[in-house]
Amino acid sequence: MKNFKIGDKITKVPLIQGGMGVGISLGRLAGSVAKAGGVGIISTAQIGYREEDFDRNPAAANERAIAGEMKKARMISEDGIIGYNIMVALKEYASHVKAAVKAGADIIISGAGLPTELPELVKGSLTKIAPIVSTDKSAKVILKYWDRKYKRTADLVVIEGPQAGGHLGFHKEELEKYTEESYSEEIKKIIATVKSYAEKYETEIPVIVAGGIYNREDVQKVDNLGADGIQVATRFITTEECDADIRLKESLIHATKDDIAIVKSPVGMPGRAIMNPFMQHVMAGEKIPHSPCHRCLAKCSPGEIPYCITDKLIAAVKGDVENGLLFCGAKAYMADKIETVHDVIADLFGTESECIRLS
Repeated sequence: MKNFKIGDKITKVPLIQGGMGVGISLGRLAGSVAKAGGVGIISTAQIGYREEDFDRNPAAANERAIAGEMKKARMISEDGIIGYNIMVALKEYASHVKAAVKAGADIIISGAGLPTELPELVKGSLTKIAPIVSTDKSAKVILKYWDRKYKRTADLVVIEGPQAGGHLGFHKEELEKYTEESYSEEIKKIIATVKSYAEKYETEIPVIVAGGIYNREDVQKVDNLGADGIQVATRFITTEECDADIRLKESLIHATKDDIAIVKSPVGMPGRAIMNPFMQHVMAGEKIPHSPCHRCLAKCSPGEIPYCITDKLIAAVKGDVENGLLFCGAKAYMADKIETVHDVIADLFGTESECIRLS
């Protein structure tokens, strides 16, 4: 695995820190990862939840915070690679993309749906774009669409596997179907598909693998499959630099393998989270009362949802681990201490690695 380019910048470690919302990966975490040589990613999902007018005007609060968190990140890493994760499922998707471009995003990574309109939204800017795909079929669909409609291709592709945290790009039956071996074959197919478009456009398109990457052994496995880099999210929750409350970080440290389950989400996708009293009520079929709508998801009927995902993700990031939605990856139970970003990257790549130059 070697370092990859995003625009005219090159990584010092072939790593992207995955976007985590609400409020888990903001300016402090993203800036710290960028300073360490990776790609720092800010999640725009209800990013303005701490703004004074968030309840009254969430759209304005979020746009203001998109700019504000980039400023915080740039105070930590002036020249590092910093971007945003923006979910296609968001009601204000287009305005978030435009705000991210205006804020100076090096890259926008977009999933939770196929980002069909992303090339148009960043047109004329220096911001690079990357779709998140989970199957070769979805990779073929989005790359073919961009090729035909916009006469361009992706600058980078993220493959998010079935062991990822948060919302998953699979039906529940698919999650049960995939083994490590069968998904490894899927990764190889996606890499081949991406390579065909790289050849067509006479460029390089780094392919980054995400989902269940927690230690050096995991990194070596995806390296052997031909990946150009890794995306790691959950491992960074239990860092000093993570923007979440210490009680959320401790909930991962205390979790066991059996505590982590596939859960229901109002988004309509399965998700992975730590079971807690709140989620036990949801899984039992109870409907959880919620606050007035904060207009987060394009496809949401407030009167029909089992719970409000904004309410519960904000509860989690603020440390209410009994009543919050505790999204995490499949290997979150492996957390045993609070680390620094420096420690995590050194552990993932090995302190003797040629590609690591930590400041």
